[in-house]
Amino acid sequence: MKKVALAGTESLTNYIDALKENDIEVIATLDVDEAIKCDGLLLPGGGDIDPVYYGEEMNGSDEPDRELDKAQRDILDAFVKAKKPILGICRGMQLINIYFGGSLHQDLATRDIHTRKNDNDSIHSVKSVEEGNLFEKFYGKTFNINSAHHQGAKKIGKGLKEVLRSEDGVCEAVIHEELPIIATQFHPERMSYKQRRDDAVVGEEIFKYFKSLLK
Repeated sequence: MKKVALAGTESLTNYIDALKENDIEVIATLDVDEAIKCDGLLLPGGGDIDPVYYGEEMNGSDEPDRELDKAQRDILDAFVKAKKPILGICRGMQLINIYFGGSLHQDLATRDIHTRKNDNDSIHSVKSVEEGNLFEKFYGKTFNINSAHHQGAKKIGKGLKEVLRSEDGVCEAVIHEELPIIATQFHPERMSYKQRRDDAVVGEEIFKYFKSLLK
């Protein structure tokens, strides 16, 4: 059975359930040495990342968990250097983008489109901006996804390609040009299996693809 390191501290149940549905053993850890023994890495959603990592001062970001920032970045660095598969979700995508030299909008002007409403994810459409990318193959050129964030990628990191974009211009997914790295701003784990939605696509395809990358 393949093993995936889940580098997070709280609200991990949905990620664990989605991975287990694909017969993947989940190792929830922030220890680099333990994590790198796994076949892949999932960087989950969470709070805002310290903007010092992309050369900015606090300007709309919520107070960061700096210990978590460092721990996740160290694990990401180890997996990138080992060229092992990585799936980033929400904060995880932002962390990946920053790692490769990108930056963030600290508080989106159009945040009302993307933030949760009454403890429920928002729903909005996205479009493919890279012909034939894997998300387009799964879902077509335009489709609905869930949304629960107030920040977004601004400058896209080196080696990453923006492949999905919302109607208001926010990057919703990236893939790496050479490494086995995929990342979404949305939450496929909350659109998968027992949490499928009638108003958005099925997120399971993303987890199935991630499993196919594990060696």
